[in-house]
Amino acid sequence: LPNDLRGALFRNEFEVYYQPVIDAKTARPCGAEALVRWRHPVEGLISPDRFIWLAEESGLMEPLGEWILERACSDALSWPENIKVAVNISAAQFRTGNLFDVILCVLAESGLPPERLELEITESMLLQNKESYGVVIQQLKNIGISIVLDDFGTGYCSLSYLTRFSFDKVKIDKSFTKGLSNRADCAAVVASVLTLARGLDMVVTAEGVETKQQFQLLRAAGVNQVQGYLFGRPVPLAELDFSALEQQWQAEEA
Repeated sequence: LPNDLRGALFRNEFEVYYQPVIDAKTARPCGAEALVRWRHPVEGLISPDRFIWLAEESGLMEPLGEWILERACSDALSWPENIKVAVNISAAQFRTGNLFDVILCVLAESGLPPERLELEITESMLLQNKESYGVVIQQLKNIGISIVLDDFGTGYCSLSYLTRFSFDKVKIDKSFTKGLSNRADCAAVVASVLTLARGLDMVVTAEGVETKQQFQLLRAAGVNQVQGYLFGRPVPLAELDFSALEQQWQAEEA
């Protein structure tokens, strides 16, 4: 795979899939997360957990990350105006020192308003060079982009980071969502994150929602948004239908 990966971007073998994000209160779509896939000529569709680390180690994450950002912003322009697009940003993209300029250019070329873009970063990334990253994060926030802390509770992040970086949203990891109905510790973590987020005026999204029971528990707890197989698996742009999703869940609510 390492040798194949070097030419994959130039051969247009990467694809962006989108997983819908649902407003927990209204059960209507409010966003979609961009997730990259590799259409390998021999092995077929490869998930990112098999190649993202290779891209990071081989120095290919910067061009790949920029390509994903360009494609996601361009695709999102055709969506309803209330739908945001979330893109994951790697430490490699931060380390280049020109991430802010790259994002400005992508937004200008695509025409997507910055208020409709969310950038997701992980806790582990903040450990690498938090001071310089903080400057970039604030620059991005200043132009209207939302900054999201992904997989909250699974890394090594100090709670002080939540105030230092002033995140707009935190995403509860799917491991806590999975154990919500039968593990008191998972329920306690979710409740604590919600209390903390409300005090810091942050939106909370729960990932990995697979059952109606999980959805009902999260909604009752006060989670703002939900994401998971219950609402839709990641799909190519051509299969992403926000109207059908809204009709489906409005029928479920009725």
